[in-house]
Amino acid sequence: MSEAIADRADLSAFRQPPTARVLLGVFAIIFSYIISWPAIIALGVVSVYVQRPWLVAIGGPMLYGLSHLCFIAGMLLSGEKYSRIFLRWASRVGTEKLLAADEASR
Repeated sequence: MSEAIADRADLSAFRQPPTARVLLGVFAIIFSYIISWPAIIALGVVSVYVQRPWLVAIGGPMLYGLSHLCFIAGMLLSGEKYSRIFLRWASRVGTEKLLAADEASR
């Protein structure tokens, strides 16, 4: 983390237009969040409404597994480069905020 602070890790790499592959990967990641818990909750509501608990008991884990596979595919398509850039930036910003809060509390 200290390397990210020393290098002043930023998001400048995101200024270049993304490739179609990266856009598809980001879309897959966002889609994985949509089909994860919101879809499972909706399935649970339908399951209670039609009084068939097996719908959510079987469909819930299947939807969650599908969303996990979609997330992994999105990460593979987006590539390691952008993930590393974003995580270095997030680490730097988070660490700087924690250090500032620590200094303010003294």
